[in-house]
Parts: sequence; structure tokens; C-alpha cells
Amino acid sequence: MGLGWKDDEKPHVLAVDDSLVDCKIIEKLLTNSACNVTTAENAHGALELLGLADGQQNFGNTVSNVNTIITDYSMPGMTGYELLKKIKDSPTVKEIPVVVVSSEDIPTRIEKCLEEGAEEFFLKPIRQSDVIKLQCRLKEFGNPSDEGEDDLYKDI
Repeated sequence: MGLGWKDDEKPHVLAVDDSLVDCKIIEKLLTNSACNVTTAENAHGALELLGLADGQQNFGNTVSNVNTIITDYSMPGMTGYELLKKIKDSPTVKEIPVVVVSSEDIPTRIEKCLEEGAEEFFLKPIRQSDVIKLQCRLKEFGNPSDEGEDDLYKDI
């Protein structure tokens, strides 16, 4: 079930998860749903890809035109919540929607993430129904290269 975009117009999703299995599941579901997917194994890797790593000056390894970020909540080093906060505090990427996923159904955690600016909070394992919800979000936000969009994404 695709969105009908050409290859160069497909939504670009950055998937962040320290579990290789969970990352592959997310990648497979999104790829099957007409998305381009870049993966990072932790929050620090995601920050590097977004050009937000501490002291980062080389943007050669950054990804461009990210439409959505999906991040696991529980990761070593930096949680998905901390990654969410860094993204929402950055003027260059704060408009990119962030979806947080977790295997733990903890209402206070979910509420905290949504209050901080997460678009959605999904419970693992990610299901096709979650991807369908996400597709609606991707359609809402469109492709950063669409006419009329801010130049917000050009430097990412």
C-alpha cells in the first residue's frame, strides 16, 4: 500500500533504535509503504545524521529531507525522550515530526513525550496499523521539497 510518490519524492524517515530486530521491522514496514528509510542505532548516531552532534562541523554524513523521525524510547546513552528534546530545541530540525516507540506502556512516559512535542507514541512491536497512521501524517506534512514549504530542510 503505497502513497503514490515517485522514488525521488518518497517520504524520508529516520528510524532510531538500538535493537537491530526492531529497526529492521520498522525499516521493512516503512519501505513496503513507499518510504525511504535511514537507520541509526542510537540517539547520538541520529544527532550526527541530523547535523546536531556536539561540535559537529562536517555535514558530509548528514541526511537530507527527513520528513519524520521514529525513535525508540529506551536506548543506552541517550533516551528517545532526550533525543526528542534536542530535536525540538534545534531551530533547524524542530519542525520534523517525531514518533516515539516503546515496549513499555507507561502512561506518564507517553504523556511526557507528547507534551514535549512527539506527534505520536506507538507501542512495540510496530504494526501495519501504526504505519497506516504514520502514512496519514506523512501526507499531512508532505515532502520538504514540495513548493511552498519553508527552506527549513535545505540544510539538513
